[in-house]
Amino acid sequence: MPPVNRTAADLVPVLDVGGTHVSAAVVDVRTGEPAGGPPVRLPLRSDAPAAAVLDALADAALTLGPGHGRVWGVALPGPFDYAAGVGRYRGTGKFEALHGVDVGAGLRRRLADRALDLHFLNDADAFAVGEHRSGAAAGLRRVLVLTLGTGVGSCFLDDGVPVREGPDVPPGGEACRLTLHGRPLEESVSRRAIRLRYAALVRPAAPGTPDALPAEGPLPDVREIAGRARRGDRHAVRAVVSGCEDLGRALGPWCDRFGAAAVVVGGSIAGSWDLVGPALARGLGAVCPHPPEPRPAARPDTSALTGAADWALRRSAAVARRPAAGTPPAPSALPGGAHPPAPEPPHPEPPHPEPLDPEEGP
Repeated sequence: MPPVNRTAADLVPVLDVGGTHVSAAVVDVRTGEPAGGPPVRLPLRSDAPAAAVLDALADAALTLGPGHGRVWGVALPGPFDYAAGVGRYRGTGKFEALHGVDVGAGLRRRLADRALDLHFLNDADAFAVGEHRSGAAAGLRRVLVLTLGTGVGSCFLDDGVPVREGPDVPPGGEACRLTLHGRPLEESVSRRAIRLRYAALVRPAAPGTPDALPAEGPLPDVREIAGRARRGDRHAVRAVVSGCEDLGRALGPWCDRFGAAAVVVGGSIAGSWDLVGPALARGLGAVCPHPPEPRPAARPDTSALTGAADWALRRSAAVARRPAAGTPPAPSALPGGAHPPAPEPPHPEPPHPEPLDPEEGP
C-alpha cells in the first residue's frame, strides 16, 4: 500500500463527552475514520465543579499529541447553547456546574495554541451525522437516527443536516419529548424502563423458580435481560420487546410525516438487535402505511467522533465563506462537494445572561 500523505488540515481533533466519560480522537476527514490508533477514553464526573470538568476535557484532548489541525469538534449532551459554547444545564442532574459557563473559552485557554476554534454539536446529532457520513445512513436523504440507552436520543437528518424545527419533526426534533399511553416515551424504552419492567414481571414469581429475582437488590442490566430472553425467559422477552414496539408506534407517525427512509439505531440497547430490530419493525408497521426500514448503526463506537469532525469542518468552511459586511456573497463549495454548508448549530437557545468565566463557576 502506498504511504498516506496527510496534512494537519486532514486531521480534525474531536471530543465526545458523555455523562461518565470523555473520548478523544483525531479523525482523518478524508476517510471519516480515527487516525493514529483507537480513541482515548477517560473517566468524567458530571457532578464535579466546572473547573474540574474542563480540566478533565482538556486532559483528554491533550493526550492526542501534536500534528493535527487546530479546529476542534466537540459533541456533548444538551441542554447547551451550541452556537455560543455555553452550558445550560440547570435542573438536569448532570454538568450543572457548567450552567452559564463559557465552555469554549475554558477549553481554548487550557489548550492554548493547540485550539484555534471549537465547534459544538449535540451528541445525538454528531452520532447521526457520522452514520450519514460513512455508516448505516449513508446515501439516504431523509433518515431518523436514534441512540437508545439511558434515554432516547434522536436526530432527524435531511441530507446530512439535523432538522430541529418545523411541522415534520417533534418539538425540538426530540423523540424523548413524545408520550405514549399518557406517559413519557422514555418510560417505555430506556435502560431504566426495561430493567424496571423486567423486575415488575419477575419478582412476583414464586421463590425458587427459574424466573424469580430477589425481593430487593440490584436489577440485571439490559444485556443480561436480553441474554435471558434468548434462553427462553418469557418475561425477559416481554420486557425488551414491548418497549421497542412502543417506540415504533410512537415514532411511526413522525417517520411518515418526515419521509424517513430508515430508522438507524445505536446506543447500548441496540446491542441486542436480534430482539430490538424485529420489535421496532412491528411497532412501525402497526402505524405506518410505508414503514421505514430499521437498521443497526454500522459504526456504533466511532460515529459520534466522525460526525463531530465532519460538523467542525463544515462549520469552519461556512464561517470562512461568510462575507464581510457590505460584501456580496460568492458561491463556493466544500472540496468534493460531499456536503452542504452546515447551518447554525441546532438546539437554539433563548437569550441568556452573559456567560461566566469558567474559572469562577456559576
